[in-house]
This record gives sequence, structure tokens and C-alpha cells, in this order.
Amino acid sequence: MKRITLSSLLLASTLAFGLSSTAFADAGDSPVLKRIQDKKVVNIGHRETSIPFSYMDSNGKPVGYSIDICMKIVEEIRKELGNPDIAVRFVPVTGQTRIALMANGTIDLECGSTTNNLTRQKQVSYLPTTFITGTKIATRKDSGIKNVNDLNGKILGVSAGTTNEKVLKAYIEKNKLNTKVVELKDHSQGWLAMETGRIDAYGSDDVLLYGLISKSKSPKDYTVVGEYLSFDPYAIMVPRNDSTFQRLGTSVVAEQMRTGDLATTYKKWFEPGPTGINMPMSSTLGMAFEIQALPN
Repeated sequence: MKRITLSSLLLASTLAFGLSSTAFADAGDSPVLKRIQDKKVVNIGHRETSIPFSYMDSNGKPVGYSIDICMKIVEEIRKELGNPDIAVRFVPVTGQTRIALMANGTIDLECGSTTNNLTRQKQVSYLPTTFITGTKIATRKDSGIKNVNDLNGKILGVSAGTTNEKVLKAYIEKNKLNTKVVELKDHSQGWLAMETGRIDAYGSDDVLLYGLISKSKSPKDYTVVGEYLSFDPYAIMVPRNDSTFQRLGTSVVAEQMRTGDLATTYKKWFEPGPTGINMPMSSTLGMAFEIQALPN
């Protein structure tokens, strides 16, 4: 009778693991991984002015907190597919185009400043929450505007297709404010309208407003005012109906939370970050990291 030794069991286990890895390297049941495997490229949707989450540096390269997280996911994709040469293609998106481009397969990951909500989950899916913010308004310090109620008779700019647009319009309607709301293409266009005096205030997530101020021509002239009008948990957006790909991304983010790597990335961009933003991590976000740090 053939003797079964520990070494032979270990060899069998190794071979089984190898076969399992090879199966996954064939992309398994994941349409997104299959597309990446065939085209040898990961398409990343990014914002150009969502400071400090996703924006263009002085060399025209996408950088930011969300970009760093997504590049960790790209590393895992390369490892799982067994191809270190898989390229990255950056595709610029706006608040209006990001969900459509995800839904039609143009992008595989959206790495910007996107709020996870139930309405959007009808079209796309999300990875764990990586930031928590809310809607406020920015204005000139000499405008006399201290909160949204002071916008009566004023002009407010919003980025089209954002949760902030919906929240602010609903608040204005509910409180019967005589406020003209101007929809703008993106944050850069919105801030240009602010600097040129075409709007009296610009509404967005507070962290993005601080980022826009830090990059403005005269940061000392602007301020963020008012109470939070919404709760907005940011997360990396991924395609719907691909649980394998979503799990891969979730495992990467959870590991970063578990090991403390994501807290380090946060400090890199916010305490203070290269754009001048100084926002120590809130206790709410810290607790979110602990809750989402799923074990292997």
C-alpha cells in the first residue's frame, strides 16, 4: 500500500491551490475581469477637479485619495489575473456622465467623490465607504451669507447630476426661498462662476468646497458656511451584477482598513494634504473603518 505522507498532502494542497488560482486567472464568472483580461487594460473613471479625491496634478496626471485606493485594487486585479502588465486607462467623468459610463461598460472603477445611495444602486454597485461628508455652501466672506436661508434673492451654483443639487433644490423649495439655481458642468466651472461673480454661492460636499478654496486664486476671500443638509458616504463605484469583481474590490479596501494602510492614505491627503486641506479624520469615519474592516 502506498504510504501517504505529510509532504504528499502538502503537495496535493499546493496543486489544488494552483488549480484554483489558474481558474480565477481565467476570470471565472466575472464579466468585468473577463473584459479586463481580454483587453489587458483597467479603465478607471476619474474626476478632474474633485480635490483631494481625484484631480489633475501639475503634470496633467490624475492623483488623489480615491486614485490611491483604486491603484491598490488594480494591483490585486493584476495578481488575480496573473498578468502584471495589465495597463490602466484613465477616463475623465463628470457628475452627469459617471453612472452612464459605468453602466455601459466604458469604465470598470469610478475613483472620484461619489456618494453611495439606494437610488444609484439601481444602476451601479459600491465598495465600502471610504469618506463621509455632507452638503454645505461656499461663498465670499464679504457676501453676508451665513447659511442657506441667506440665499433668498441670491444665485446659487450647483454641479449638475450630484446629490448636492437635489438636496439644495429640495431645501429651497421647501423653505420657499427666492433663489435662482444655476446648474454647472463640474466643480471647476462652478468655481469659475463664483470667482467671476456670476453666482453668490456654490453648493457641494464640504470637503470638496475646502479643496476648491485651497486651489482658488485668493483662498482668504472664501469660506464654507451653514449646517450639513445631507449625509454623504463616499465609495468607489463598480458595475452592478458582478459579485466576484465587487468582492475583489471589497477585500482590498477592507484589508487597507484592517491594516491601517487606509488611515495612512487619509493622513497623506488630509492631515494636511498637498492641496492645503487640513481635516483630521472624524470619529464617525474612524468607526466606519473599524466596522468595515472585514476579516479574511
